[in-house]
Amino acid sequence: MKNLPKPAMSSDVLHVPSFKKYCTDLLSYARRESVVAQVADLKIGGSNPIVVQSMTTADTMDTMGTVEQSLRMVEAGCELVRVTAPSMREAENLRNIKSELRKRGCNVPLVADIHFTPNAAELAARIVEKVRINPGNYADKKRFEEIVYTDEAYQAELDRIREKFTPLVEICKEYGTAMRIGTNHGSLSDRIMSRYGDTPHGMVESALEFLRIAEDLNFYNIVLSMKSSNPQVMVQAYRLLVYRLEEEGLKPYPLHLGVTEAGDGEDGRIKSAIGIGTLLEDGLGDTVRVSLTEDPEFEMPVGRKLVNRYQNRGGHKAIQAIEEPPFEPFQYQLRKTRNVFNIGGTEVPRVIADLSTIPEPQYKDLKAIGHFYLPELDKWRMNDQGVDFVYAGKRSLGFMLPNGLKEILDYEVWKSHTDQKHTFPLFPDREQWRGAAKHQELNFLQVDAADLADLAELDDPQLVLVLKSTNAHAMPEMRRFFWELVRQGIPTPVILMGDYGAIQDEEAQTLYASTDMGGLQIDGYGNGIWLQSALLPTADKEAYLTGVKRNNQLAFGILQASRTRISKTEYISCPSCGRTLFDLQETTAMIRRRTEHLKGLKIGIMGCIVNGPGEMADADFGYVGSGKGKITLYKGKEVVKKFVDSEYAVDELINLIKEAGQWTEPEKETADE
Repeated sequence: MKNLPKPAMSSDVLHVPSFKKYCTDLLSYARRESVVAQVADLKIGGSNPIVVQSMTTADTMDTMGTVEQSLRMVEAGCELVRVTAPSMREAENLRNIKSELRKRGCNVPLVADIHFTPNAAELAARIVEKVRINPGNYADKKRFEEIVYTDEAYQAELDRIREKFTPLVEICKEYGTAMRIGTNHGSLSDRIMSRYGDTPHGMVESALEFLRIAEDLNFYNIVLSMKSSNPQVMVQAYRLLVYRLEEEGLKPYPLHLGVTEAGDGEDGRIKSAIGIGTLLEDGLGDTVRVSLTEDPEFEMPVGRKLVNRYQNRGGHKAIQAIEEPPFEPFQYQLRKTRNVFNIGGTEVPRVIADLSTIPEPQYKDLKAIGHFYLPELDKWRMNDQGVDFVYAGKRSLGFMLPNGLKEILDYEVWKSHTDQKHTFPLFPDREQWRGAAKHQELNFLQVDAADLADLAELDDPQLVLVLKSTNAHAMPEMRRFFWELVRQGIPTPVILMGDYGAIQDEEAQTLYASTDMGGLQIDGYGNGIWLQSALLPTADKEAYLTGVKRNNQLAFGILQASRTRISKTEYISCPSCGRTLFDLQETTAMIRRRTEHLKGLKIGIMGCIVNGPGEMADADFGYVGSGKGKITLYKGKEVVKKFVDSEYAVDELINLIKEAGQWTEPEKETADE
């Protein structure tokens, strides 16, 4: 056996160089070149199209239920079907599921999802085309114990893992079975946690330990993944994985992308797009799975829309090269900016709503952007998603705004406005901005991301830039603009502007905006979001306001999912699978209905113990299936109540939040709302 690399001490992984190339080209779109993993007739990686896959939620012992669900998934576009096999019993039943699918004329490759049970993996590898193992719990353990390992003790654990893992590798070689080594942020072993902590470094090392063994045994039919419910952690882990593979001289294996426990509805789509889309922008990813708390067939259209965006990306406008970007891809680093009025510095990212083409604006129209006028009391109220600025464009809204809301006008309108103190000008270009009369506190200037000339003139203490790109490769072009600001030491705050109105598909709008705006937020760039509404319908005011409200919710959702501005309750909810011990969709909806007013609270809702406690590591409270009809409740990582009847478990969760002093009663809605 070749000498395996000595495990790094925790201090060794804290000093990663400030910039390392982790993709083929940071500025010109190109897929990362990987080796090909062969899963029956399906090829993953190389120059092959990106594969969209999903996982069944039916009980694996329900053969016909799993088969029918698999057929619906394939009809929706699923190219690879994963089925959980938590024990030998389920692993054996994969044989019946596969046989029935083949009888129905369906040849979709099957993947066995394995946790904790090497013997089930070894059986499944003889039956299905691919096995997925989790290095955090395959021949390893997680009991939230902190143990200090000497180098000798750590190596002894690696030797034990090698002994347990080798039989599965040999079976895969014999049967031509592919393997995914899939790290989950929420299920890192105590051994990894003790040395590396709950970090992207730990996630990468967890996979590499198994990968080194596989390569030492001459097995290469492998796909890798680094999943987390936190898109920021997930993006950093995949980037670091690619860098480490090259640094160690390991093969460039294909990557399976996914944000685990993304949740449901728009929130789940936003979170998935920020994680998956950001990496696709970098040319990373060979297969994707969107993990929604919905029936699995609804995941495929979302995954396909994310992937299809890059089919013709290669012909985008060239982006100006840079020798060495001032960029840290492996950890979050907020760009340092000055504070201008209430933008930049230590302020949360701001949200700007576009009402520039609204017909006949009235007080009540502002409820679409979170500001409510109460005529009986002659007062305003703002909810947690009340915007900070409203763009009125070529004419003022014509009425006094509440204190929490400020108005932006086109410069030509502002310069003759009667109230220049409480409104702010937007300059359309630098030519008009130069030498013009300006607001004493805050001025907005629209800039094109491709214009990198003479940026020093934008170093102005009363200026905020509004950054837009018309490039098909918009997010990297905007990121390149930020690199130039950092390189030149210009601390001017920047608002990210996006216009997705020309896209007819609302779901695609959500995914694309989340990728572009959210990806930049993850990289530490952008002091706010402005989603334009210029193409929203103007004749139908109700439809117009519906679009404005949707844009507002989307902007706040992007900031929430990128962890840069928390404005609502966050639900870390798994997508359900055959291990799930209760109706996850119904329970998630029930908990959401009763707790969604608790701004800033994070609640984990997990179907079983596999990823539950770990993925909820940064959640305030957790609701985890622990048996048929039984729920275990967590406060942080601590088990508070075990085996609670599911009939009473939501009430008990509410009581737990109350006991912790984190409960507030929901406000009653007024008639105007």
